[in-house]
Amino acid sequence: MSKDEKENRPKPKSGALDKFEPGGESGSLDDRNEYEHRLNSLPAEQKELADESTRFADLCQYFSQQKIDIPPSIVERVGNVFKLLAPDRIRAMEDINRELMEYLNDVGQDSGIRQ
Repeated sequence: MSKDEKENRPKPKSGALDKFEPGGESGSLDDRNEYEHRLNSLPAEQKELADESTRFADLCQYFSQQKIDIPPSIVERVGNVFKLLAPDRIRAMEDINRELMEYLNDVGQDSGIRQ
């Protein structure tokens, strides 16, 4: 690519994804209290989905730390959750979280995570 072509290319728009950066409006939070505060400000249905998604993330983190593979059937179900409407998505995440907890119990691990 020539120098002229590089100069004439459209520049990426600043700020399009900045809100997902740490410290941004939708960025990651290291402070669990700030995270809880943001959760509590959501409408009820979104809060419930966020709660279940957080439980799922916590479980995935535990599985990773313990070097335990998540069963492929659950991975597949999680991959299809986005296709569901919010109430069904919440129910599906609740079921997935319950199954992960049961799986931990079945493999004989003391999970250290309590709901």
